Amino acid sequence: MAYNQILEDSTGSEHIIEIKDLCKSFDGTKVLKNITFYIRNNEFITLLGPSGCGKSTTLRIIAGFETADSGIVNFEGKDLKSVPANKRNINTVFQRYALFPHLNVFNNVAFGLKIKKVNKQEIEQRVNKALETVGLADYGERYIDQLSGGQMQRVAIARAIVNRPRILLLDEPLGALDLKMRKEMQIELKEMQKELGITFVYVTHDQEEALTMSDTIIVMKDGVIQQIGTPIDIYNEPKNAYVADFIGESNIVAGTMKKDKEVVLSSGITFECVDPLFPEFTEGIANLVDVVIRPEDFYVAEEKEGRINGTVESLIFKGVHYEMIVRSDDGIEWLVQNVDPSVVGSRVGLYVDPDDIQIMRRSELSPDFGSFGIKHPGANTGNAETHENSIGENVVEEGDIKKDEDAEVEIADK
Repeated sequence: MAYNQILEDSTGSEHIIEIKDLCKSFDGTKVLKNITFYIRNNEFITLLGPSGCGKSTTLRIIAGFETADSGIVNFEGKDLKSVPANKRNINTVFQRYALFPHLNVFNNVAFGLKIKKVNKQEIEQRVNKALETVGLADYGERYIDQLSGGQMQRVAIARAIVNRPRILLLDEPLGALDLKMRKEMQIELKEMQKELGITFVYVTHDQEEALTMSDTIIVMKDGVIQQIGTPIDIYNEPKNAYVADFIGESNIVAGTMKKDKEVVLSSGITFECVDPLFPEFTEGIANLVDVVIRPEDFYVAEEKEGRINGTVESLIFKGVHYEMIVRSDDGIEWLVQNVDPSVVGSRVGLYVDPDDIQIMRRSELSPDFGSFGIKHPGANTGNAETHENSIGENVVEEGDIKKDEDAEVEIADK
């Protein structure tokens, strides 16, 4: 069935949820600032960001547990504002599973169906099918205190999917599990979503979870969407320093570009890259940019002209690789990951392939405007806000949330 969609999508995909210009405040503090995005049917989409970024508030508004101050929330083409939470074809799985300890697994899963007065035979069929889907077919008679954390999480999911929702909302459901169990459940959740054929909207602060499971990731900060894209796009093509830092580990330094496919670091070293000048840049002028190099993309070799030459200051064994801090001769500390260790105190030369250098516009999120730690090893070109080619927060907000034609292209290609 085709719905009247308010947000354009060049892929022609059906949008099950559309959110436009959504705002929400608590005690005078804005926690959502005109956010706009859509969710495609049968998509696994993740809202990713630190505590306080607005991701859980967005989820609660979709679920009907919170009311937005302004904006549009459409579900299958219809406005949800006047629809109470219990009337929406949407179910939620919380981090604290809210299971009933006095009921066994079967009756926990059946609870919602009994409230709806579904007949007994259908309840039995649907509950058994839901338990089979989550791998708990033989656990119906067990009580909650007889289950592991992972099994309780599966019961909570079974209780949600037994109602046959069009959308399943998951608010950091793996947070209470240990690392091994979390990794196992990441794979199981993705497989379960494909099997069920319903839309999953997942909230987390864990970048690995988002990269592992998602079709689409929405990165949020302070109530603003920073970037929307596939996991590969978000990791390899971050739109600003915040996204580059938040998704994985990054070295982010200041640089300049005078022509296409060539960047000069603040140390004066020139590297080839694959990025052309941004449209607003002037060829022949030293246009300020942010340069992103992932730690795993460095080659470690001997000192040589044209390389980042420096001294190994620390070495940590991480299991699959060694992690080193290399202080270059211009004082910048570089985070480097390599399968072969270099002796602390030794001299090395670092270089990188052109397609492993990512160029971004400068903004108030660039390293000059506050340290993000070792991942931002010392951009020192001054205040980017004063430069004619730097960008401000409005560009960050509007570039990824469909406020203009460029944004529509960006969202459509996610």
